[in-house]
Amino acid sequence: MNPTRRTVLVAGAAAALLPTPALAVPRPRAAAGPPYASYWYPDSLPSGSPGAGITWRSLKAWRAADDPDLAFNAASVPLAARFTPTPVNTTARSGQARIQSLVSFGPTSSNPSQGSATADYYALTHWAYLDELVFWGGSAGEGLILAPNAPIVDAAHRHGVPVLGNIFLPPTAYGGQLQWTRDLVQKDASGHYPLAAQLVAVAAAHGFDGWFVNAETGGGNTALGTAMLGFVKELKALAAAEGQRVTWYDAMTVNGTVSWQGALNSQNQAFFQAADDMFVDFRWSAATLASSGTKADRLGRSRYELWAGLDVESNGSDSSVNWDAVVPTGKAHITSIGFYRPEWTRNHLPAGQRAPGDFHAADDRFWTGRSLDPTRPDGTDPWRAPAVSVADRSTVSSVPFASVFNTGHGLRWYEEGTVTSDAPWNHLGLQDRLPSRRWAVRTAGRRPAVSFDFADAWRGGSSVLVAGEPDRPVVVDLYVTRLAVGAGTVVELTHRTDAGTVNVELAVATAEPSGAGATPPYTYLPVNSVDTEGGAAVNSVNTWRTSTVRLSGPTGTIHALGVRLTAPDGGAVRWRLGGLAVHDTAPVPAAPADLRITAASGGDLRFAWSAAPAPVDEVIASATRHYELHRVLPDGTRRFLGGTCQRAYFVAGLQPAPGETAARFELRSVGELYNASTPVTVTHTW
Repeated sequence: MNPTRRTVLVAGAAAALLPTPALAVPRPRAAAGPPYASYWYPDSLPSGSPGAGITWRSLKAWRAADDPDLAFNAASVPLAARFTPTPVNTTARSGQARIQSLVSFGPTSSNPSQGSATADYYALTHWAYLDELVFWGGSAGEGLILAPNAPIVDAAHRHGVPVLGNIFLPPTAYGGQLQWTRDLVQKDASGHYPLAAQLVAVAAAHGFDGWFVNAETGGGNTALGTAMLGFVKELKALAAAEGQRVTWYDAMTVNGTVSWQGALNSQNQAFFQAADDMFVDFRWSAATLASSGTKADRLGRSRYELWAGLDVESNGSDSSVNWDAVVPTGKAHITSIGFYRPEWTRNHLPAGQRAPGDFHAADDRFWTGRSLDPTRPDGTDPWRAPAVSVADRSTVSSVPFASVFNTGHGLRWYEEGTVTSDAPWNHLGLQDRLPSRRWAVRTAGRRPAVSFDFADAWRGGSSVLVAGEPDRPVVVDLYVTRLAVGAGTVVELTHRTDAGTVNVELAVATAEPSGAGATPPYTYLPVNSVDTEGGAAVNSVNTWRTSTVRLSGPTGTIHALGVRLTAPDGGAVRWRLGGLAVHDTAPVPAAPADLRITAASGGDLRFAWSAAPAPVDEVIASATRHYELHRVLPDGTRRFLGGTCQRAYFVAGLQPAPGETAARFELRSVGELYNASTPVTVTHTW
């Protein structure tokens, strides 16, 4: 990467369940310090002392059993399988260009393991277009090798997206030292690369999917280039055996020097062949991308294993891009797309004014395009958004399925429509599988606005708000699915009308659309959103209600779910969808076990627990989705402290209530349908 295009690297940046003792029982500490995402140097450390809040660590010396924060940092959601439905428009293609994103979610050091008390966060939700997420970061003064924190991996895995940790060997202009490159590719007495094995062990223990290798420190020679190539080959072989992958960044060449090619050519071909894919530096042109695709074809590799780098850090969806060089509209795509720093959608907003709604509006613009509706892309939009070129994917393929439309951050926390914490928060691990086509709205009349809204929710931090003056029926697509249903399957909608009168119907499609861009063949089933009391119709205003719709007709597969809304009285309406669930039965998950406080320092506490023993007849419906921790105040009020997919949690800054000698805490397992187990409790004496 060209150092002149890098603006924040000095400051740095910023998975599958493993039954290891370190995950189940964090080692007690004298003090309950906050856990942070892990980062290391390959082996040797810088001279001098680290800055405030920075811990220098050697990857070579790391051992899972000795890591007191691993229980907080290990992802637990396995990588979901996903499918590609019929494209929502006629321009999006499947089986061609893919999308990779290099994202800095926080600083290298002091990046919280399990979310934090702010809604100002890059809560990525457009996973349907992504094929690979790189946890971008690293700096010479903090650490060079970053393991992604668990919430990001858990959210990505729910949507079928693999996540890579980052290995950043910085340019000398940014403090890079060639010794760190030599440390990474050192050999042991048997001729193997010990840090390759260590990297694979880190990814396995933390539950993520491999590594992005970015060697940009200049001054090397052919011997170093040869060593790096051997290292990448061994890293890939070891990674593949664990279901992990390796992406190479177009920087170091085979002769050991750093020379960004902007192409696949003889200078980096060996590294591409050694890795699973390659990020092509921003120097590409239409000609070099075309030649790169041709070269990949001749090597027997897919041209879509090349990510053409697009630097969107500074201008986001206002960036000027030669789209026809990458994803032309009139012929096959040339390569895939590699977005560098799409978190512009958050970062460009004024500090202190990054309301979640403003962020999602900018993020929808980036991923969907100016029309804000993937069913009708704007051909005059200079920003060719992913939804215009790339077919979306889905992981909604089994029953039970539920969503409360939680984006992973919010201004407060809701449970059954009641605020149980008025503190802002973020935790991507709590994010739902969200609608992939935002927002596909079908109407012959006026189109209402559809958005995630944070002013009210049924559960979590957000709901779907439909607002406008529709003069004809409006269909909002929610999910593309592959849900096998039977005679006893029901769909539950939790919804509320804030203004006007709205009649609600469930839209169900049991077949694919007739072709790309066609409307799903919906059947509309009444939801009965208008109550009848004493023979008079009374609209339920400002009251959450859950309506159950039994699916009639023969059993089969649901291919799409949506809602059809009609405003019989005309005028302005505001309607919220707080939850959707599809299930046959709804067993309650088993309670967790052995809740304990492993460390305490004033009002800072570390909690740990064990998973409940699985019943012999366990089905997916009774599995635990995540855990929720509450404090029970002396008056009996339950206050939400946080949720996590891990079996450990850190809480900071608690204070005793007036007259309280011991604080009481409750932990519950929460199932896929958001039904909660009985609580287990623990107390902490002040």
